Amino acid sequence: MAFELRVDELFERYQDIQRYVGWTQLDADRVFAAGPFVESSFEELVEDFYRAIGEHEATRSVITGGDAQIDRLKLTLQLWLNELVTGPYDLEYAERRFRVGYRHVEIGLKQIYVEAAVSRLRNGLLRSLRKNWPMERGVDELAATMRSMNTLLDLDLAIIQDAYEAASNDRLMQVERLAALGRVAGGVAHELRNPLNVMRTSVYFLRNAKNASPEKIAEHLERIERQVALSDSVITALSEFAKLSLPNLQPMSVGEVLKSSASLDHWPEHVELIFQIPRDLPHALADDKQLAIVFDNLIRNACEAMPQGGRLTLSARHVQGRVEVSVNDTGCGIAPEELPHIREPFRSTKPRGIGLGLALSQAILEKNRSTLNVTSEVGKGSTFTVVLLAESGG
Repeated sequence: MAFELRVDELFERYQDIQRYVGWTQLDADRVFAAGPFVESSFEELVEDFYRAIGEHEATRSVITGGDAQIDRLKLTLQLWLNELVTGPYDLEYAERRFRVGYRHVEIGLKQIYVEAAVSRLRNGLLRSLRKNWPMERGVDELAATMRSMNTLLDLDLAIIQDAYEAASNDRLMQVERLAALGRVAGGVAHELRNPLNVMRTSVYFLRNAKNASPEKIAEHLERIERQVALSDSVITALSEFAKLSLPNLQPMSVGEVLKSSASLDHWPEHVELIFQIPRDLPHALADDKQLAIVFDNLIRNACEAMPQGGRLTLSARHVQGRVEVSVNDTGCGIAPEELPHIREPFRSTKPRGIGLGLALSQAILEKNRSTLNVTSEVGKGSTFTVVLLAESGG
């Protein structure tokens, strides 16, 4: 089960809840001492529990294994009651309670019925405790023991609720993963189908054309080569997106990374480059290699948005424990209806874009505890602002 990877975290939460409700060793001792006065009722409680299940349609419907399943469940409930009064209330105890809750989710029992079932067991245990309590121990000690028993049952319910939340999150993540897989599959199919179709037509021509000129053959071979390169770029982008590792957050110079990304060796002649990086700008806390991917994408996008030329300004400033890095272009801009979607995978405003650059940048920034803000106006340009933690920003 997926929850087995979170056992330590589960126990930390259980201990935190114990502290919150004031559970102490004295409570554990009281429940243990009450064991002999309630154990005689366990068999009756178990029989009553499953009799009530059989009489209620919503709970009866989850019992699909007949009498054999009920016999197994009775043994499990008997063990649950025994552990309730004996403890110890350690990691293994919490994990077993969690398993019970998770199993209830798997068989389709709604949480409200689990809580009602615990309430039924609670009433039976307390009734048995009052009935068998030796009067020489006094009513004050009885009241204190009943409070401890109630607290323990509430803690058990908290673990079961935790299990229901974990199961719900697991199912939601599974649904999201399947939805993401569907989007990726659709995007890959869309992005690769066009170049494959172009290659197919060129291959058909090369196979069937009679007396084709050398120039025509060379033209179709070049077409195939271009489409192979385009397909390879799609696969490369997907590979980078899939294998994105956890960042190594270290102090990094924003200016140095920007200058490396905006290398003049390959800078387009028609784009004017302006740097506005203060000398006293503090280091940012991020993975410089991953941030280089982000800045490369943003700078490349900005240049491609100015096919007829323009001005690209790279600026940065220190604001309240953050380093804000802006990439501003004077290009074509982005339509308002497109802005909310530009970071989605396989959404691109460029005719030959595959729509993974900004999605990859977004994923990198999230892992680096950073954000990306965008403003744009059609015909005037766009500004992409990366907000990073400053080295002293915590």
